Parts: sequence; C-alpha cells; structure tokens
Amino acid sequence: MYKLLLLVLISIFLSCSSAEQNSNANQVEGNSPEASLFWENIEALCGKAYQGEVIKAPADNDFMDKELIMHVKFCSDSLIHIPFNVGDNRSRTWVFRYIDGRIELKHDHRHPDGTDEDITMYGGTTSSSGLPHIQVFPADQETADMLPEASPNVWWITINDSVFTYNLRRFGTEREFTVAFDLTNPVEIPQPSWGWE
Repeated sequence: MYKLLLLVLISIFLSCSSAEQNSNANQVEGNSPEASLFWENIEALCGKAYQGEVIKAPADNDFMDKELIMHVKFCSDSLIHIPFNVGDNRSRTWVFRYIDGRIELKHDHRHPDGTDEDITMYGGTTSSSGLPHIQVFPADQETADMLPEASPNVWWITINDSVFTYNLRRFGTEREFTVAFDLTNPVEIPQPSWGWE
C-alpha cells in the first residue's frame, strides 16, 4: 500500500496539468508560492546541523553503520548548500538552486583534495511548483548522459517541523533510499565538505 501511495504521489508531481500550466502562464515569471515556501522552510534551518538515520536502503548500502550528518551551511534567495557527511566521508554536498519558480537539486561530489569526482553534479529540476513540504526532482538530461542507469531516478525532499527526509527511487528497479533527519535536536556543526572549506 505504501509503495502504491508513493507512486501516485510522485506521478502527480511529475505531471504538470494543463490547468497548472495555464495558471503559471498568468503568473509573473519566478512567482511560485509553493516552491518559495519550501525554500523558506529550508532556509529556516540555516546554520544548523542534524543527525540522520537510514530508513530504507539497497542491500549494498554502506551507510547503515555510519554517523549521518547534514549541515544547512549556506542559504541565499537562489542558492542553498547542504553538506551531507557519512562517517568520515565528507565528499557530498547537496546544492539547491531556485530558478524561475522551480528548484534544482544537484549532488556535488569531491575528492579529499577538493577536486571533482568523475561523477558529480547529477540531479534534476522540479517539473511543477510542488508543495511547501515536498519537492520532487526527476533526473535531468545531464544526469542521463553522465549516468544512463540513473535516468529513471527521482529524488524528493520532504520537510516539516520535526523531520527532513532525502529520498531516491529508481523506477523499474528495486532501488530505494531514504534518510530521515531529526530537526528537533540540532547537533554540533561538522567539518565542511571537501573542497568547501
């Protein structure tokens, strides 16, 4: 039942109805109240760090026994950086951009010396204005070109007063991943991601 509800939810966000498109055509470019509220919900966390736990992961996942910390390190009207440390591995930073009423999520991966990994800056952009507490990011063409196996990926972020979740589903496979972060209990600020010192 959970999977069915999840698929329905994602399909709703991935399909822009003609009614929404007509409505958007009448809006000032970049004016998307739902996306703006979602952005503000993340901005409210800026400067704080939170511990997470794996809720769902593939069998080959190596996150289970690691300390998971996200740090909402930098926020502006158009850019948010969230380092995501997995144990001693500080290679990951989630990069959000707010562009013309839509939100882009990219995954920045760095080596310990700060140089880019071969696979970096993959992700996608929301195809609708979403909701204040959830935004869905289908894989973009850049991701499909870089990682063809990831072309059916869909990421989504949820946020409420107590929990922030990062989620991945690769359609056509069993690959699912969810990490939930406890927003009620900020933790010590971690070391910055590699290359972001």
